[in-house]
Amino acid sequence: MKTVCKKDSCTGCMACRDICPRNAIEFKDSIKAYNAVINEDMCIGCGACYRVCQIDNPVNLNKPNMWYQGWAKENNLRENSSSGGVATAIEKGFILKCGEVCSCLFSEGKFIFRIAKTVDEVKKFSGSKYVKSNPSGCYKEVKSTLSKGKSVLFVGLPCQVAAVKKFVGEKLIANLYTIDLICHGSPDQKVLKTFLSQYDIDISMLDTISFRTKTAFQLKQNLKSVGIPGAIDKYSIAFLNSICYTENCYECQYARLERSSDVTLGDSWGTNLSNEEQKRGISLILCQTKKGQELLDLAELELREVDLDCAVQYNHQLIAPSKKPPQRDYFMKEIEKGIQFNKIVSKCYPKSCLKQLIKSCLVKAKIIGGGQIEYRITVCPKKMP
Repeated sequence: MKTVCKKDSCTGCMACRDICPRNAIEFKDSIKAYNAVINEDMCIGCGACYRVCQIDNPVNLNKPNMWYQGWAKENNLRENSSSGGVATAIEKGFILKCGEVCSCLFSEGKFIFRIAKTVDEVKKFSGSKYVKSNPSGCYKEVKSTLSKGKSVLFVGLPCQVAAVKKFVGEKLIANLYTIDLICHGSPDQKVLKTFLSQYDIDISMLDTISFRTKTAFQLKQNLKSVGIPGAIDKYSIAFLNSICYTENCYECQYARLERSSDVTLGDSWGTNLSNEEQKRGISLILCQTKKGQELLDLAELELREVDLDCAVQYNHQLIAPSKKPPQRDYFMKEIEKGIQFNKIVSKCYPKSCLKQLIKSCLVKAKIIGGGQIEYRITVCPKKMP
């Protein structure tokens, strides 16, 4: 098997597939790893796939020169976002004043990238997506739009931002603006489908799916909770404990303070702001470039000071990739055997699962409310050495 990058290190950014003139790249996505495989019978040896690969040829990275925590001033943008609504506010400002926006949305059971030309279309991008997305096809659209002299804002994971920058090339990059989202790692969509199948849910039949509401982690389909209402579901437990990611995520070269984008967005975990503000959502904002400052100026944002050392401590992907847990190999083997998802996670994390079961019983008995299923960090640690 001849692969574009080292075996099992592929991020699934799909840039090599988009650039291949002979459609000679096929993706083999097992539940554990992605691989971009070259069909040698079709390959003409042009080397385009290697040149565009952000694993083989990483992009230049920049340290943040400004950092904030904050939220969208427009209340409905903040309320309808997983965090502080900063991404949506920037996207809206960009659409109104600059150009078009490319990001990820959920459609017909798939997490795909599309270009938005109106404010209404931008709304479809909101919400966290704790699963691998597929940018295939969007790189050509972005490059085509840029070649017409228009500006494009691309919002995606750090590896996807690096991929789009490699794809469009130096001649067109002046009008490309980028935002990367702090990434813990991402599971293959087969993992999500396996979880949903326990409840006889076919993802292709869903209109909506969400993974989190502010500090409350619970997967919902068509606005209904999946699993036990009032408790964190087993998919979220697996995700938060990093056992379900593909292999490349544990060696991510973009999980560091130096970033591939103009602006980096995440959650302001460890904030010193009030509990009320935390419940409404607070974003962490890192600005790396002059373009990044332009993006912030376009949006109507409430910005506050943040301790960068504290923010980094609570977003460890700004230091290093997620560590592979010892339970991960067991989890993957059992999933491949067809063992029920919830049983595997319960065996891997019995205390966490028991805690959530007790919580759900208390909610059912109306002893506690079920509105907040929180995963919140509130205490700021000492500064990094």
